Amino acid sequence: MFREDSAENHHKTEALQKSLQGKPADTSIAAVLKEFGDHITFSSSMGAEDQVIASLIASIDKNANIFTLDTGRLFQETYDLIERTRSRYGIEINIFFPNAIRVEKMVNKKGINLFYESIENRKQCCHVRKIEPLQRALRGKKAWITGLRREQSPTRTNLEVAEWDETNGLIKINPLIDWTEEDVWNYIRENNVPYNKLHDKGFKSIGCLPCTRAVKPGEDPRAGRWWWENQGHKECGLHKR
Repeated sequence: MFREDSAENHHKTEALQKSLQGKPADTSIAAVLKEFGDHITFSSSMGAEDQVIASLIASIDKNANIFTLDTGRLFQETYDLIERTRSRYGIEINIFFPNAIRVEKMVNKKGINLFYESIENRKQCCHVRKIEPLQRALRGKKAWITGLRREQSPTRTNLEVAEWDETNGLIKINPLIDWTEEDVWNYIRENNVPYNKLHDKGFKSIGCLPCTRAVKPGEDPRAGRWWWENQGHKECGLHKR
């Protein structure tokens, strides 16, 4: 990972945050793509927000680095969306997979659906299937772009448009930080952006198939993720703060 003096890292992040504060998402994305060049990447989970960002990036630079994580437990609709997005925008989406040996060891020791047994098991599964591949995807980068929004979850209300990601040792850019869910879907409809068809069936936040369900009207958007756990635990560790 890219690491420099801590004070300098935070100074750079604060300066970037001030320069991006209140700017439209496309302006922010264009600015960071220009500033970081080959040293920035976009992490897409293929969610609605990420599809908006993919659309914006494609309009700015089709050669920008984009990646997604295939945990091995995704919905077929998600795999279909990866191909639809590639075709729609003429972009490449690099796919990172978990280490097969580590997955085999974990599953053979604790079972194929270990995540239902305890939060500890669920976090272990997320670590093997998501966090380790993420670390490989971010290796050598100075910044990464995400689709996080403050409105998404109580754990995300204090996010900023640019933050220093201490865990991964680089700057995190959140260009949709102030967008509402309505903003996201208005953009998708107005620009004919491809999206996961599970959204039409009540799925708000889509991850792995065994850990995702549709939500009921009025429920928190992330209530369908790891629904058997308490609300305060609704993060997999990709965006640990």
